[in-house]
Amino acid sequence: MAVAALHDRARLTDALVASTRASIDLAAHAEVRDAWERDSACSGMTVGGLAHHLLAQTGHIVRGLRVPAPGDAPVIGLLDHYSQAPWVAASRDGETDPDQDEKDNAAAAAGHEAVVAGARQALAELPEALARPRDPDVVHIPWQGWSLATPDFATTRMMEMVVHGDDLAASVGLPTPEHDPLVVEAVLDLLVHVSLSRHGQVALVRALSRPQRSGGDVSAF
Repeated sequence: MAVAALHDRARLTDALVASTRASIDLAAHAEVRDAWERDSACSGMTVGGLAHHLLAQTGHIVRGLRVPAPGDAPVIGLLDHYSQAPWVAASRDGETDPDQDEKDNAAAAAGHEAVVAGARQALAELPEALARPRDPDVVHIPWQGWSLATPDFATTRMMEMVVHGDDLAASVGLPTPEHDPLVVEAVLDLLVHVSLSRHGQVALVRALSRPQRSGGDVSAF
């Protein structure tokens, strides 16, 4: 399940470039730099660690596109990815991923300038990586053991940028970035379907249209 427009490689590239630029513009603010070592809005992560996690997403795409997927790795759907990923179940139990937090916090020790510069380099490499022919057109996720179609993997990274961009903005008192409409459509489509699978159609319909009968939380994660 991916927004159909993202299967057009030019539009997918535009969406990823736009979301990366919005993330870099946010992270480049002096407010982020000055709060780098303080706690962020995400438990267990510093502002620098959160900024690194946000800006690392494009690098994940570029590296994933440059490595052929193992022939024996299953290719699963986008919603299957979120139903099977251990971190999703952990997040719904209120747990964080301390190993990932530690990695991002440690990577942030390189400093604000270096982290932002690394994201700018990944952005510069992104269009070429996306334009390179791939057969099959999938990206392997080694930490999960399966692969996703390239548009689906890209959607997972855009979701990370949209959600963690809000986290970073809230951490330092900046406005949350407004993203390109295609990015927003893809991310909301994903979040709605993950929420639907978790809470069911009645809960989601009521939350979106009849708040007086809403049961409350319909969070995807």
